[in-house]
Amino acid sequence: MSVRPLVVAITGASGAPYAVRLLEALVAAERPIQLIVSPHGLRLLRTETEVVSIDALRDHIGARGWDAFVTTFDDGDRGAPPASGSALSAGMIVCPCSMGTLSAIAMGSSRSLVERAADVALKERRKLVLVTRETPLSEIHLENMLRVTRAGALVMPAAPGFYHRPSSIDDLVNFIVARVLDHLDIPHSIAKRWGGEGDE
Repeated sequence: MSVRPLVVAITGASGAPYAVRLLEALVAAERPIQLIVSPHGLRLLRTETEVVSIDALRDHIGARGWDAFVTTFDDGDRGAPPASGSALSAGMIVCPCSMGTLSAIAMGSSRSLVERAADVALKERRKLVLVTRETPLSEIHLENMLRVTRAGALVMPAAPGFYHRPSSIDDLVNFIVARVLDHLDIPHSIAKRWGGEGDE
């Protein structure tokens, strides 16, 4: 039986390096990916990384791995496979997840493929991981987080820990991506695990 694809969405919250590292890790793990990048997500990739286009993202990840495991879909195409519950998937990750996207998912508005695919994940009781990135949080943000959590999503704010003594931005990015991979049951060794007080 073939491995079901993971739907990965990149939206317009600050945190594009998390998305790039997540894609690298998923391709390295040889997991099929259905990738959706919103227009604002692409703008943030340009602003926060050296990735200026989807083609540049393919080059960064590596053409061989990308072509073997990544399928891209336009965010405006609500007829694409991630929009249908009958198209099987292993779940969905929105990384990073903007507060606008969070709001749309919480309300079930489904105006774009990202929003519809998240709606599908919830209605089909599949994993939905939302890597939110905003600070401070308003009461509306918190209410939306509670609403999606009650509907079955996992809200994972991009708030890296420091017990592993990070020495670079990459260490901080890896911390969050490792937590995402854990919740997707994907083995990895990209970040140090807590082993108890005084762990070295």
